[in-house]
Amino acid sequence: MAVLRQRAQLLARIRAFFADRLVMEVETPVLAGAGVTDPHLQNLTTTCHLASEAAPRTLYLQTSPEYAMKRLLADGSGPIYQICKVFRDGEAGRLHNPEFTMVEWYRPAFDYQDIMEETEDLLRYTLGVSHCDRLAYAEAFRRHAGFDPHTATLATIRDAAACAGVRVSDSKTLGRDEWLDVVLSHSLAPKLGTDRPVFLCHYPASQAALARIVPGEPPVAERFEVFINGIEIANGFHELTDPAEQRQRFEADNAHRISVGLPVMPSDERLLAAMESGLPDCSGVALGFDRLVMIASGCRLLSEVQAFPIDIA
Repeated sequence: MAVLRQRAQLLARIRAFFADRLVMEVETPVLAGAGVTDPHLQNLTTTCHLASEAAPRTLYLQTSPEYAMKRLLADGSGPIYQICKVFRDGEAGRLHNPEFTMVEWYRPAFDYQDIMEETEDLLRYTLGVSHCDRLAYAEAFRRHAGFDPHTATLATIRDAAACAGVRVSDSKTLGRDEWLDVVLSHSLAPKLGTDRPVFLCHYPASQAALARIVPGEPPVAERFEVFINGIEIANGFHELTDPAEQRQRFEADNAHRISVGLPVMPSDERLLAAMESGLPDCSGVALGFDRLVMIASGCRLLSEVQAFPIDIA
């Protein structure tokens, strides 16, 4: 019960943090007509029977409130945040539960550096950290895995995974980015944020997700992840606002899904329409609240900071 009290205190502190900065709290649907195309995330679904419709409708439990929050931004909401339940199929373990709590916020007119600074301020306010480091994705791989992730061959990346003792049962379905994720999670992550939180910055353009890409050689995404004691706790973007490019990314996601035997997901046409109407230049962050509670309380398992994890729900 002590952990649940600490959890409640952290929720109150987060709300106070955003209230002080005049960021409005919003609520968006947990159930929606579109899911996520990202091949690495799988929606849970349900069937809804409406009296006005002859056939039942498939609805998707959201993996993030991102799409709906961007629709609010396009409608002129200004800065917004949300604390909500999100759902991801197949995710269970020490740091995962199919249902978990996310803190997500968006800041119009904030660039990549602005949103990192605000994320650091939030960690300082909730965890009492004094300082956060910045580390480029490429430098982290050179330092902890011995190769440049932008130029290394696939064979080199696989060898690095093997040296880390990783055995992948269905390795033939993994592409270059999936292998980089394997090395990141097994070789790099345990060494990140052990002294103080670290922002891992400038991911490869191929891992941009919904972030903007900075042209260059190589091009990189304006995306970061925050690690504390080896745990990834937040993911932030300078958000993509181009609806044509967003549609192309949805289509590329679905092409990848087909190649690995995953079902094709419908693109969120409402999000694309909102972007076409004018999504403001903005940056956003998704922070795993349960993991924040783990770090604050010193717990080792996500299930220790949830009142009803999946095995007893």
